[in-house]
Order: sequence, then C-alpha cells, then structure tokens
Amino acid sequence: MKNIALVAGGFTGEYDVSINSAKYISTNLKSEKYKVYTILISREKWIYVTDDNEEININKNDFSLIVADIKINFDFAFITVHGTPGEDGKLQGYFDLLNIPYNTCDTTTSAISMNKAFTKAIVHGIESLYTARSMQLFKHDAHDIASIAGLLKFPLFIKPNNGGSSVGMSKVHNIAALPQALEKAFKEDHQVLVEEYIKGREFSIGVVRLHGRLKVLPATEIISSKEFFDFEAKYTPGISQEITPADLSDEQNKTIARIVTEVYLRLNCRGMTRIDFILQEITNDFYFIEINTTPGQTVNSLIPQQVKAAGIDIQDFYDELIEGTSK
Repeated sequence: MKNIALVAGGFTGEYDVSINSAKYISTNLKSEKYKVYTILISREKWIYVTDDNEEININKNDFSLIVADIKINFDFAFITVHGTPGEDGKLQGYFDLLNIPYNTCDTTTSAISMNKAFTKAIVHGIESLYTARSMQLFKHDAHDIASIAGLLKFPLFIKPNNGGSSVGMSKVHNIAALPQALEKAFKEDHQVLVEEYIKGREFSIGVVRLHGRLKVLPATEIISSKEFFDFEAKYTPGISQEITPADLSDEQNKTIARIVTEVYLRLNCRGMTRIDFILQEITNDFYFIEINTTPGQTVNSLIPQQVKAAGIDIQDFYDELIEGTSK
C-alpha cells in the first residue's frame, strides 16, 4: 500500500477551496491501494491532523511524519494547492529535491504557466489560436494611464499576472476606471496584465495524460450572470451556469481538441490541466485565456464534471493520475 500525501491549503485566498478539493479527492482514492494523509500547508505551519484532532508537524527536511511513534515516509504527493506554492512550481521544486513524485506539471512548466503573459508568449503561433492584445505592467514602474488607453481598446480586463483565482480582477469600460483597477490588481501581485476584452462564449476544457496518451475531456460552457467569471461567480452557487458537455459542433470540438493538445505539449505539461478560452462572437475564433495546472477538484468543479461526462470513473481517473505520474 502506498502512502499518499494529499497536499492542500496554500498561501492564497483559495485556501478553503483547496481544502474542499482535498476532501473530494480523499474520498475518491482507492482505499485498498492508498493510505492517504491530508497535509495542510500555510505560511505558519505544515501539519497533519489526526482523527483525534492532534496536529503533527511535517519534518520539512525529508517531508515525513511521526504518527504513534512510527515514521511515515511518502511514496507520492498529490498536490491540490491552488495558487502559491502549489501551482507556481515552488512545491514541485521541493519534491524534486526530495525525489518524491507528484501529480502536476514540473517546476518550470508550473512557474511559466502561472504567469499569464509568459504563457501567452509561448503558445503564440499555434495554428488557429488567438490571444487578446495586452500589456504587462510591473509595480515598480510608472504607469502612464493615457498610454495604456491609447494602445488598447476598451473594455479592458485588468488581472494579476500570476494569480490563478480571479481575485483582483476588474473589467473597465473607460480611462477613469483604470487607476482603481490597477491598484486593486497590484494588491494581489507585483505584475499586472491589461488585456482587451474579447466578446464571445466562455469555455473551459480539461486535458490529461491517461495510460500514456493525451485525453481531451468534454468542454464546459460557462454562462455567468455577472459581467465576467470572477472569484464570486466561480464559487457562489447560482451565479454561474456550467453546461457539460458544451453545445459545440463536431468540427468545433475537433479544432478545440487540436489546439488544446498543442498547448499542453508546447508547455510540456504533465498530469491534468484545464484550459480556459473564449470563442469570439461572429468569427468563432479560439481565444486563449489561461491554463490551470492544479484545477479545482470539488464535486461541482469543472474537471470532475468533465470526467463524468467522458464516462470515466473518478476513482480510476485519480488512480491513473497517480500511477502515470509516478513513473
């Protein structure tokens, strides 16, 4: 039986979302194969909480535990931390140093894909893939509001460049709203992406390597009652409608599958990822938004919805993730 460290928590506002992901994963890991220990990490402590609510600190020197005088070493780390340090390569680098296999992309890919501007630069040039015109701003530089307004066309999205949670995002329709939106985004990150708004239908689609082959899951269409799919729209019941599988033609599904497969390969991804995109109104052109390398795993999250729609058993799905990325 393998000892699995189910790593959850993190340093961002998605701490509780990560905990809920861990609960769902834990109930769907095969108990006959895996002994699962949920490890909660925060800036203050890394702990395992026993059934008696005793907190046991992780030994960070070798990522081990002592439970009832028995030392527990881990065969595998299942990372389900959204944002830093589980989505940006930091935990991946740590586990690489300790030679502990894990379920996500490697250190380099995790770090690059967390940076929206860098990711867009790498996927640029893929056939039939488009990216919105944008500017990358840095906190330590002066920001000429008039220059931004002159180079890009309103409405604009203002978003933290290294955020994965939609926290700090704004949609602005005029130059007067720009300074406040930039200030809000810079509270979350020292880099900010200012991007032209693409009007169209919004989708999200999982791409995963199973049994050595890439599998594109059925797409989900996201219809939000808010102006855009922000943190509240993601996590507040009733605000957004998610349709899986999405209403797309066979031809659209083929084109989308080809594009997202190329994105996955070009970024050198591993395990499961989720790619968000927009099909532009009128043209139906594919506009890349971002890639998520540790997507949410609650019962209502998009990847579990898509796995179910694909006719794959969720326990088998997680099992193959562990076995496939352990090699």
